[in-house]
Parts: sequence; C-alpha cells; structure tokens
Amino acid sequence: MSKSKRNLRSAQWFGTNDKNGFMYRSWMKNQGIPEHQFAGKPIIGICNTWSELTPCNAHLREIAERVKQGVYEAGGLPVEFPVFSNGESNLRPTAMLTRNLASMDVEEAIRGNPIDGVVLLVGCDKTTPALLMGAASCDVPAIVVSGGPMLNGKHHGKDVGSGTLVWQMHEKLKTGEISLNEFLSAESSMSRSAGSCNTMGTASTMACMAESLGTSLPHNAAIPAVDSRRYVLAHLSGMRIVDMVEEDLRLSKILTREAFINAIRTNAAIGGSTNAVIHLKAIAQRIGVSLNLDDWQTYGKNVPTLVNLLPSGKYLMEEFYYSGGLPAVLRRLGEQGLLEKNALTANGRSIWENVETAACHNDDVIRTVENPLIKNGGICILRGNLAPRGAVLKPSAASPHLMKHRGRAVVFNNFDDYKARVDDEALDIDETCIMVMKNCGPKGYPGMAEVGNMGLPAKILKKGVKDMVRISDARMSGTAFGTVVLHVAPEAMEFGPLAAVQNGDMISLDAENGVLHLEVSDEEIASRIEELKKQQPFIKTGGYLELYRKHVLQADEGCDFDFLVGCRGADVPAHSH
Repeated sequence: MSKSKRNLRSAQWFGTNDKNGFMYRSWMKNQGIPEHQFAGKPIIGICNTWSELTPCNAHLREIAERVKQGVYEAGGLPVEFPVFSNGESNLRPTAMLTRNLASMDVEEAIRGNPIDGVVLLVGCDKTTPALLMGAASCDVPAIVVSGGPMLNGKHHGKDVGSGTLVWQMHEKLKTGEISLNEFLSAESSMSRSAGSCNTMGTASTMACMAESLGTSLPHNAAIPAVDSRRYVLAHLSGMRIVDMVEEDLRLSKILTREAFINAIRTNAAIGGSTNAVIHLKAIAQRIGVSLNLDDWQTYGKNVPTLVNLLPSGKYLMEEFYYSGGLPAVLRRLGEQGLLEKNALTANGRSIWENVETAACHNDDVIRTVENPLIKNGGICILRGNLAPRGAVLKPSAASPHLMKHRGRAVVFNNFDDYKARVDDEALDIDETCIMVMKNCGPKGYPGMAEVGNMGLPAKILKKGVKDMVRISDARMSGTAFGTVVLHVAPEAMEFGPLAAVQNGDMISLDAENGVLHLEVSDEEIASRIEELKKQQPFIKTGGYLELYRKHVLQADEGCDFDFLVGCRGADVPAHSH
C-alpha cells in the first residue's frame, strides 16, 4: 500500500476505471508492471541527461538504477525518461545555445506525463540549470542528483585539473616551453574516470548552487562520481522524493529569494564560475523570484573565498569532498551571519539544520574566514558607459595588479578575427593593452560561447606575462582564469556600446568601485553605432537558430527565452482517447 495521502497527479491517468484509465494502464503494463503498482502509488519521473556524447553524464544510467531502488523502497513507482543532453565538451558551437531547448524538453516532458515528482539527474555544465529551469516552470516536487566530479587528474606525478590543465599547457606550447608530444600526452592524464570536471568549473559550481539552493540532499555537490557514497546518495534521493510528493514539497517552497541569496554567497565562498550569474537568474525567473545583478553586489561582494580549488586555488574536488564538502563551507558562512538559515531544503529541514554540525577536516582546502583564499571573493559587477546593463569579473581568478587598470584597446571583431590575428607578430599590442572581442554574446556567436578568456598573444607570453585585461560579451569556462571581463550587456550584436569600441580607444577598469569606462564621448559612441547600423551583416537564419536569436534575452536577464520566463505549473488538459 502507498503511504501517500494526497490526491496524486498521476491519478488523472491511472486512477479511473473508464476507457482512458484502461488504456493508460494497459499500455504501461506492456513493460511488465504489475497491477498493484498503479494502486495509488506516487509515480516518480527520473529525468535523465545520460548520453555517450556527454561524457560527464555517461555514467548516469547506473545512477538512475540506484535512484529507482530508493523509489521502490519508499513505496513509489519509478519511470525513467530521457531529455536532451547538452554536453559542453562535444556540442558545437556551445552547449549554452541549447540550454533553453533542454529546459523546454524537461518542462513539457514533466507536464505532459503522469509524474507526481521528479528526480533530476544532472552533471555537465548546462544540464543542471536546464533541468532546474524546466522543473521550476512546472513547480512539482523535485530533487537534484548530480553525477559528481571525476577523480583527480594525474600527470607526471602531479594532480592536474580538468579544463584548467588545457589552458595552462596550451600557453606553454605557444611559447615553446613544452613540445607538442608533451602537450598531447596529458589527454589521458586529465580525464581518468567517469564524472564532470574536477575543478571548481561550471559543473561543480552548479552542483554547489543546487545544494546551496536546497534542491539536493547534503553533500550532493562534491562526492566523486565513482565513490560508492554517490550511489548511496542517489538511493536516498529516490527515497526522499516519494516523501516530498506526500508532503507536497514543491520547488516554489524551496526556491525562495532567501535560497538564491544563499547561492550567491556560496558562489563567492567556493570561487565559483561566472556562469552561475546567468543560470541563477534564469532559474529565479522561472519560479517567479526577483533576482538581479545588484543582488550579486549586495550579497556577494564582501564574502570571502574559502575553498582553495583550481582555478582560483590549488586543490581539486576530491580534496574538497574529503575535507567536508559544501556543508562545511555553509557552516562557516552561517557562523559569520552569511547564511539565510531558515531556507527550506529538499530533505524537509532548514539549510542550517543540515549543516550546523558539519565538520571541516582540512583548513587549507576549506579555509577559515580569518584566513581566506581571497578576502572579497564575490563576483564583481561592473557598470559604466561600456556596459550600461552590467558586466561581470571573477576576482578569485584575476590578477590583483590588474583589478584597477587603464589601457589601450586592441579590438577583435569576432572570435574568428581573434584566432586569425592574435599570434601575428605585426599585431600592435603589449601587456598594458586591453584585449576587446565583440559579437560573441547571446545573439552574436550565437549562444554566447565560452571564448571570453582569450589566450594571450604568443609574443606577450614569451615575455613571461601571464595575464592581461580582456573584455567581451562572451562567457568563459569556470575552469578558466585571468582578469577577464565578461557578459558585457547589451552585447555588440544588439548595438550595445561594446560595438563602438575601436583600436586605440582608452578603457579604464576599476573593479573595486565597479566601473568599466570607455574614454569616448557619448556623442561619438552614438555616432559610431549609427554607422554600424547602416551595415547589414549576413546572419544565418532558419530552424532553432532563428528561434533562439529572435527570443533570447541578454546576459543580465539570464539568456532565457522571453516566452519561457515564468512558472506555468503542471496542469494539463485531459486527453480523451
């Protein structure tokens, strides 16, 4: 007998003895499901982003089996279903282009099917926000189970981080410090187990965001993918979602404004990816919570970075978990008054009840507030005539001496222009310059690819220079590093001021005061924009790409589609066969 006392949503399909009930049950029975499984048991959807083309998520079939065991044990009926899996590593031009498409797939799959609650199996960067966005628009009971990070990379006796190693070794290859054979030899060393990136890249960041939002069980973010405790967590999550259905614990009760404030502070404390700014905004809009760039400045700016992980620090996700994981971080934030302690979480407890006794086992991996990695590690929000609607910079990955800088602009009109000219010996550039790249925003690339962390010119690297200020309307990988200004809004393709920047213009950056200024008069900027509008660049149209360009919002609005903003609920008209 089911312990659920609620009127289950799935009863609209399976709970009647008329023609429709007969047909719905009969078709499901062709899978060998016995009669008693339809007798008022909660139907739990397992929304799986498994795909062999998404290597970070390729082990989620096994995770799903552990979730099913938990669902059965708690008295529910698990039904696994696939959704679009947008893996960052293989998908061109960028997985961000299809984040909204994946969210639409999730939303319609949940709404249109006999599902009372859903387990969201996620891993690679965009799958976490996509599934949370889709589920939030339906507002059903939902719990996140991440695939977990891969084991530490090992190369020449040293730990190496996925993603970060590529950027580091590629720069050494460009300067001749290492050979091509040495560069290629690191491929297998970097990725040696199932799981997502083992640095504090976007995948690990979004897993931490899911946990700090309260949408997962404690420790979900950091348990390595191949650790047996990952399977235990999956099993327990399967059990818990059945209780969440009974309690009617919907996402709207968890994804409150307080939860998003906790996520903003957590992002600062972990040295998280700048991509979280876009994804949290998109999730918040779906559930109807007000969140904007000013909130990142208000709640995140003065939060110390405690987690000593690449690319900001030196350790990897294995050490993070063994040292106490995210609960240890949240406890330290809470002890400093930097946690909204009453925010409800998926296990039915407040976030503070979950972490108030959490232990830290290594104060170098998870620093104390008195000895942080970065004193003020929150995402820096920049505004000015170059970014009227905002831009972002990650202080924990930047060079302190460049956080206040004035330099001459060296402009690349798009990513292809950058690739063609960056290593040209004739390029007029030195380390004091500011590299500017246009037309890589949501509509410009399209999809706002992770190309904002432009590699430095070889002739600059050969001088021993490791960082320069870089500005674009693009994103960058959470595994990347440098003094990189991103998400400039409005983007160049929308004729934002970034489009008007020319070679030789002076730009000043003042991260402390949140200013990004182009030293050109408003009149001159307007004149240049008018000239650009007279030019009609060829834009490929048709299919999903056309839908995307017509409806995508700017970076400060989360890059969601305008018609997807809001919570539409799970009600659906009955279908009569």
